[in-house]
Amino acid sequence: MELPTPESIKRRRMKLGLTQSTLAEKARVSQPLIARIEAGDVDPRLSTLRSIINALDEMEKSRVTAKDLMTAPVIAVSTSDTIDHAVKLMEKHGFSQLPVIDSGVPVGSISENVVVQAMGSEDLSSISSSKVRARMEDSFPAVSPSTSMGTISHLLESYHAVLVMEMGKAIGVITKYDLMRLLNK
Repeated sequence: MELPTPESIKRRRMKLGLTQSTLAEKARVSQPLIARIEAGDVDPRLSTLRSIINALDEMEKSRVTAKDLMTAPVIAVSTSDTIDHAVKLMEKHGFSQLPVIDSGVPVGSISENVVVQAMGSEDLSSISSSKVRARMEDSFPAVSPSTSMGTISHLLESYHAVLVMEMGKAIGVITKYDLMRLLNK
């Protein structure tokens, strides 16, 4: 068996979306020691290295991925749908945003924020009958089903939702709510 290098430990930690502090806690060592090991400043004892590797192995086994988090099937609208239709879908499913997908390709998103902003300055009937294409925002970022929860969490800091794509097809959507549901499990 080959011993892991400082670079391989850091690479595994980063791939799991873990901070040095989280790894240190799981391995029952200090965060500064993890930092020094990853920087190559210290050669750890074999027992310390074993604790770190065991912690990484355990976290990889329990790794939560996009496929575990996603809501499926994808509820979406097209650019030619009306805002009224989009609002009815959001209301029916309890969503605050929807992806806009044309011919299977994500082209944008529509959110309740956009609709509410328009209501402050426009006639309600013209908003209702307007097409999604006229009001849509950028598309949600897309990830593969195997993407880690850490990566998804970082994306959700900047976006309303994340699309899960497989072989060019949207198979699921992940929102902040989907992540928070993990706290109740």
